[in-house]
Amino acid sequence: MFGKRIELGRTSAGAEGDVVVLLIGMRINRFWAVHRWLPVFLAMPRMLRELGKDPASGLLAHVLLTASPRTYYVVQYWESKEKLYAYAHAPDALHRPAWAAFNRLEKAGKVRGEVGLWHEAYIVPEGSYEAIYADMPAFGLAAAHGQVPLAARGRYAKDRFAHRTRKPPAEAVHETN
Repeated sequence: MFGKRIELGRTSAGAEGDVVVLLIGMRINRFWAVHRWLPVFLAMPRMLRELGKDPASGLLAHVLLTASPRTYYVVQYWESKEKLYAYAHAPDALHRPAWAAFNRLEKAGKVRGEVGLWHEAYIVPEGSYEAIYADMPAFGLAAAHGQVPLAARGRYAKDRFAHRTRKPPAEAVHETN
C-alpha cells in the first residue's frame, strides 16, 4: 500500500451487485521441508502476476496476508465465479499445471503433511456486505470495486447493507381485454 493515495475522511466500497471473494492459502506444517513448501509459496505470486497482466481474467484486486509464521493467504476479489472457474481450469494458465504437479506429488506419497493448502470461495449477494474506510487508500473491496464517499452508500452500516444498485422490478401491469 506504499505510494497509494490516501482518501481523507470516511469512504465505502463502490461494489454493485454480487461480490465474488476467494480466500486461498497455505500452511507450512514442517519448516524443515523447504523443498516441499517453497514451490507452493512461490506459485501464488507468479499466478497473481499472470492475472495482473490480463485484466480480462476477472481478478479485480487481491490482498496478501499472513496469519502466522506458518500460514499465508490471499484474499482475492473476482468479477464473477465464471471467470474464477475459467482461470482455475485454463490449460494455458499457471494454476492448472501447479495444482496438477502438487496432486502428482501427493499421489506418489512425496507430500505427506509438509505443507497444507486451502481455499474458500464466497459469492456474497448484494445487501449482504458493507464496508467503511477511514483515512485509507483503496483497500480490499474498495480496491476491487472503487472507493466512494460514505454518503453514497449511507452513514450507518444498516444503510450500507440496504443500498441497492438496481431498482426492484416494477410490478407487471396487466391489461384487460
